[in-house]
Amino acid sequence: MKVKDYFKKTASGSKVKKWILLSGVLLCLAFILTINTLSSYTSTDKYCMSCHVHPWTEQSWKLGSHLNNRTGVTVHCVECHLPPKGDGYLFAKAKHGAIDAYGFLFKDSAKINWQAKKLLENAKGFVYEESCIKCHQNLFPVTLSVNGSNAHLSYVNTKEEPKPNCINCHLNVGHFDKNAKHQSNANFGVDATATKVLFKEATKVEKFENFTENIPGTAVSFEMVAVPEGSFNMGSPENEPLRKPDEGPVRKVKISKFWMGKIEVSWDSYLAFFQATGSQGRTEGQVIKNKNVDAITGPTPPWGAPDQGWGKGSRPAITMSWRAANTYCQWLTKVTGKKYRLPTEAEWEYACRGNTDSPYFFEGDPKKFTSKGILRQIFGSDTTNISSRIVYTKNSLSKTKDPAAMKENPFGLKNMTGNVAEFCSDYYSPDAYKTGLKELVNPKGPETGQEHVIRGGSFKSDAKDVRSASRDFTKTKAWLVTDPQMPKSVWWYSDCIDNGFRVVCEADSTIIQ
Repeated sequence: MKVKDYFKKTASGSKVKKWILLSGVLLCLAFILTINTLSSYTSTDKYCMSCHVHPWTEQSWKLGSHLNNRTGVTVHCVECHLPPKGDGYLFAKAKHGAIDAYGFLFKDSAKINWQAKKLLENAKGFVYEESCIKCHQNLFPVTLSVNGSNAHLSYVNTKEEPKPNCINCHLNVGHFDKNAKHQSNANFGVDATATKVLFKEATKVEKFENFTENIPGTAVSFEMVAVPEGSFNMGSPENEPLRKPDEGPVRKVKISKFWMGKIEVSWDSYLAFFQATGSQGRTEGQVIKNKNVDAITGPTPPWGAPDQGWGKGSRPAITMSWRAANTYCQWLTKVTGKKYRLPTEAEWEYACRGNTDSPYFFEGDPKKFTSKGILRQIFGSDTTNISSRIVYTKNSLSKTKDPAAMKENPFGLKNMTGNVAEFCSDYYSPDAYKTGLKELVNPKGPETGQEHVIRGGSFKSDAKDVRSASRDFTKTKAWLVTDPQMPKSVWWYSDCIDNGFRVVCEADSTIIQ
């Protein structure tokens, strides 16, 4: 090959390479610009609203302080629901986008439990704390209240779990909810039913039979069911589906007769106590004297709305602490002249079972009822027999229900499992059943402990946790994370919205002959 021809060919090849390189660069730029344009477009509020067809999202956002504020600053959807750019923004966008696209294409929005998605534990998966901090860099502005400063100090200084999250206190900032409050609620409990006087004295009981208790000085009454004495196997056998280790070994227990509330203590009943004990305006730790109730002191005003805006009346009272529930029983004892208290764990399970020994007080397999597992989440679970008897995660719409909705158990009690979990008087121990005795009579659990037993599961619970033998316990520290007060309330839980209680009345010789 001649030298001249060689250089011509080399030059021609070099031009081709340059064009290929330039074309590649242009294609890359076009791809980047396309991705950036697509990312920007799919991050607009309009696009978000076109896919997220929540019945309340857009309107509640427009009413919230992220749009409706005096500064004129608008906080857009992605500024809360995605992390800041550089902190995994694109990955989170792709992940949430895929989930949202699947839901939009294959799910019926009318059947989605939007109430559940608004709950704090679920909202934490869709709101990024890094985004909150990016905008709100000064956590101690001069206009911040004392309680706000206490809450922010706790946020900054708490290193161990459970740690407070921004939306613990500011859950409804982005989407306004008129029923949600994050402030001292001094007006809570002003209720006509509780203040109207109708009954002059408590019900007189002369026989061991069902009766209706009247709370003197109020218009409130509630039904008490006579639970006969008997024996039962407490706990769950090792072959019971979905059981937990703290439910055994099974032990034979004998229980004396007692009365138990037909339903969980209602807001009507609890507010009668709340008002009678004169707590409004008092701060934590103060003691007052009330001649009418022999100096029994009641709860201070709550922080926020304990009823969650769901309504009061005959719905079960919730968010009170174990101490508050126990004090309610002391007050009820004083005003009625009968011995009211929280049930022992053994009494509770005996009453719940109603002379049955199956996982539930009706026929049913926990494996068929549970929604746990990928296949059951896709294809659903069998709820035919459970939904008419128990308020749990599959039928509750993530809130309590009026007791009229459910069927009774064999003893005539309602909502022994589900609706709200119920306090027992016993301290909790995972080894409480390992006693070594062949038969126990009216056991009362460990003599000491840190937390108390709760039973029955709630509207949040899966079917496996509303079995008759299922056990749980209070988690006082975790349930007070959001409370900004110093000291934190001993009367109200700020972070537990599915606990309540029912009362037991003793059938002893002072009442029954």
